Amino acid sequence: MKTKTGVFDVLNVSLMIGMVFIMIYPIWYCFIGAVSEGQDYMRGGVYLWPRKFTLNNLQSLFFEPVILAAFRVTIFKCIIGTGTALLFTTIVAYGMTRPNLKFKKFYIAFIMFTMFFSGGMIPYFILIRNIRLYNTFWVYIIPTLFSVWNMIIIQSFIRELPAALLEAAKMDGYGEYSILFRIVIPLSTPVLAAITLFTVVGHWNSYFDSMMYTSSPALQTIQYYLKKVITDPSMTTSMGSSAVMQLPEIARRITPQTLKLAAMAVTALPVMLIYPFLQKYFVKGMMIGSVKG
Repeated sequence: MKTKTGVFDVLNVSLMIGMVFIMIYPIWYCFIGAVSEGQDYMRGGVYLWPRKFTLNNLQSLFFEPVILAAFRVTIFKCIIGTGTALLFTTIVAYGMTRPNLKFKKFYIAFIMFTMFFSGGMIPYFILIRNIRLYNTFWVYIIPTLFSVWNMIIIQSFIRELPAALLEAAKMDGYGEYSILFRIVIPLSTPVLAAITLFTVVGHWNSYFDSMMYTSSPALQTIQYYLKKVITDPSMTTSMGSSAVMQLPEIARRITPQTLKLAAMAVTALPVMLIYPFLQKYFVKGMMIGSVKG
């Protein structure tokens, strides 16, 4: 049976196509600039496809020790920060679902209070210095161990698990940690995958913590380095100097502008590659954690 296409459908599809183009084109523009020959790109007119394709811009990035160090810090931050935050938040979320937890109402009220109120940036900075996290790698990890919002989502999912299953495990002699790690966590893969994606993207895109709570160049993240490259012209002109010294033949094929676009493209690529693998879990986890909760 044929369905009639109305004016609303045409306008709706056109609007969606326009929104998709608006969101995707800036990313695509970074990628075509990243693989364009520098001098040719500076002539202008490169909008949809590079006129002269080259990988020299991307190649030159990996000759910069500062960029490699920033990538290394960011990768370790994502792996360690995501793993510890997921473990800690899941343990708290599971504990909040247990009916025999003492002082549960107090814990919930205390946790929810911290979600809406904070001491402010200056007291937080003083706290970071007093507990000696300032200018250490652990300033990226310890303050992000727990998220109230993520805890609420995981808690809502765990509450929907069959209570009879958990009670049967308890009757079989399982302790709380055994129930958590052997039953609850394997059954909570969808919501944990969604929270993993949230946390990884948050760690990867974060630059404020590196800017505020570190002063050592060895601890700067790739996003903070990219921010400095975009806002500081002197940083832009110095990019690629190491590559030119080692590979003089690429000097004419790279420019500060194409190197800047290459840095943006390389920075965005990891998250774009991770998302397709977690997308099916992401949608399912968010729907269950929000609608049923």
